Amino acid sequence: MEKARRMTLSAAVSVLICFFLPWVQVSCAGYKDSASGFDLARRGAGELWLVPLLMLAIILPAVVRLWQNTPAVFALVSVIGGALSAYLMNRERTGAEQSSGLIGAQVTGWFWLGLASSLAVAAGAVVFYLKRARSP
Repeated sequence: MEKARRMTLSAAVSVLICFFLPWVQVSCAGYKDSASGFDLARRGAGELWLVPLLMLAIILPAVVRLWQNTPAVFALVSVIGGALSAYLMNRERTGAEQSSGLIGAQVTGWFWLGLASSLAVAAGAVVFYLKRARSP
């Protein structure tokens, strides 16, 4: 049970870190540029600000041990946070791939790590809740 909670928290920290690393790399005629989730959120994809906010809503109360007495709330917040973050990140990926046109836009490994970590947050929270529900 404790391992599932730690996995969820580790994955949430990973998503938070990956938000500030390059997600999209663009290259045209030898010029290369990249944009992180932070850059994309500042440049118009304002809903991406939910990704770090949701991860902080999972991490900070867990560090302060507010979730210790309410594991169901921790699981619910983590499932919603992980799933919504994964949805927003995937939506940004499909938008970047569709708008590439003549300019070659590629999604980086940091993006994929963040997306996988978002899904791991949700999955870890489900495992945590199911193990907690079975224990006497």
